[in-house]
Amino acid sequence: MTAIRQLPELLINQIAAGEVVERPAAALKELLENSLDAGAGEIAVQLAAGGTKQIRVSDNGAGIKCDELTLALARHATSKIASLEDLEQIRSLGFRGEALASIAAVSALTLSSRTADVKHAWAVSVENGQISAPRPAAHEPGTSVEALELFFNTPARRKFLRSEATEYAHCDEVFRRIALARPDVAFRLQHNGRAQWHLKSQDRAGRIGAILGEEFAAAAAVVGADSGVISLGGLTALPTTVHGGRDAQYFFVNGRFVRDKVLAHAVRQAYQDVLHHDRLPSYVLFLAVDPARVDVNVHPTKSEVRFRDSQAVHQFVFHAVSRALSGSAGERGETISLAAFAPAREGFVSTQHRMPLGVAQPRAVYDTLFGGAAAGDTPAAAAVLTAEQSSAPPPLGFALAQLSGVYILAQNEHGLVIVDMHAAHERIVYEKLKMQLDEDHIAMQPQLIPVVFNAEKIDVATAEEHAATLTRLGFEIAVLSPTSLAVRGVPVALQNADAAALARDVLAEIREFGASRVLLERRNELLSTMACHTAVRANRILTVAEMNALLREMEFTERSGQCNHGRPTWQQITLAELDRQFMRGR
Repeated sequence: MTAIRQLPELLINQIAAGEVVERPAAALKELLENSLDAGAGEIAVQLAAGGTKQIRVSDNGAGIKCDELTLALARHATSKIASLEDLEQIRSLGFRGEALASIAAVSALTLSSRTADVKHAWAVSVENGQISAPRPAAHEPGTSVEALELFFNTPARRKFLRSEATEYAHCDEVFRRIALARPDVAFRLQHNGRAQWHLKSQDRAGRIGAILGEEFAAAAAVVGADSGVISLGGLTALPTTVHGGRDAQYFFVNGRFVRDKVLAHAVRQAYQDVLHHDRLPSYVLFLAVDPARVDVNVHPTKSEVRFRDSQAVHQFVFHAVSRALSGSAGERGETISLAAFAPAREGFVSTQHRMPLGVAQPRAVYDTLFGGAAAGDTPAAAAVLTAEQSSAPPPLGFALAQLSGVYILAQNEHGLVIVDMHAAHERIVYEKLKMQLDEDHIAMQPQLIPVVFNAEKIDVATAEEHAATLTRLGFEIAVLSPTSLAVRGVPVALQNADAAALARDVLAEIREFGASRVLLERRNELLSTMACHTAVRANRILTVAEMNALLREMEFTERSGQCNHGRPTWQQITLAELDRQFMRGR
């Protein structure tokens, strides 16, 4: 039997390095975080061969005293925490005291530093676990850490490294995350002697634009919410600008980039009924919370967190992003189209600018579109009259005509507005159903003549078993025989729908997912399906009054810029773009 023995210090450090320093990017992250914790205002990074040959991080932070240089390279030596109380409310990026020791265990490392109160710097070197005595060095106030030949003494780990381009890509992503987290700090990055990034100290919006591109920064909703104990800020892409891939998803908690399922789920939920199919939203969001309410000591790489009250955090983030997307955030940014600054070019450029549309709950429109009260009694109808009497046109303007039975053409102060009437009506009906279900009462319209249809036995059983759920959803479906059902009532907002087809879809949803899931998790998917059944169909001719009513209803409806599937409901072509097309002024 093998005797138990104490492992050598170098081997202990190499084992720890396996958790902390899995590739050059991980080492770079730790060094950058150390610089930020030291109060640096400027940080310079030099990489060679994707970080495998060289990683050098220099800063102008507080520096390390000569007699503490050797201690800084020891495991579990740190200036950032001193007690269990500190550990329970961590305010720094680093805190375990493992990073430098781990990097030194798998590279040839040199640490040079100078505090502001001494005339020259001091440096120590580490190779194969042997630390040199401090020696004088030339260095401005601050610290530099240089790691050469990463994993030179652990060949098993080195063989798992990827190509230089791949390793550099991971380093670049780490650099971008750190730079996004601290826009007040200036950053520079060189790779193989070539400048890659040169970022000056700037505000948050400027840094997001510099890292992710001005196009993202311009076409994004500003998120701003503060409850006193927790706040959320940043930018999140408008649904109409989201592309297919995961272009940019950055979430920071107290300045630390994290991958957290609670936060990611909250953002997805906020987008669930405005984002098309399986597209992924882009965002840069910063959550600030009392450090005592979040545990960052969960994972060796500190990329995961655990909230004391995760449900409350989830709801806060969900509502903050939802309000930003619906245009009702307390401090809302206006989206500026880059087309306004682009050089003149031929052809139309249609955009969906941010307009001061209302964010009240959905209103009823004319009987011919929605049913219910008479047109003259509805808020939307009143809005039409008010707009017509006003000298300034409403945001979406006044209807001019209908194109191909699909689009409404309207004129506003910017020029021509084109509205997809089916997509817009679908969103209006959907929001109306959501509001009514939230109030636990979807008004039912009895059918003068019940609609009878043949049904599968399982559908008949579902209708019989879940009659109460159907009533909550505004339906009355009676069983006539083992193979037939009668629709005796449908939601008022859906009275113009094909009752049989609508009933089949609702029964199928309840059958597949169960009543409780349909009313909770699958609620929005079901209501979206229901709304699609009754929305104004293509080739339906509308009067000018009906078209104006639809425009006013859009202005009173949250998220009316996208249909339930994430497609845009309207586009703007400015007068300047029309003038260019017809060469006016040339």
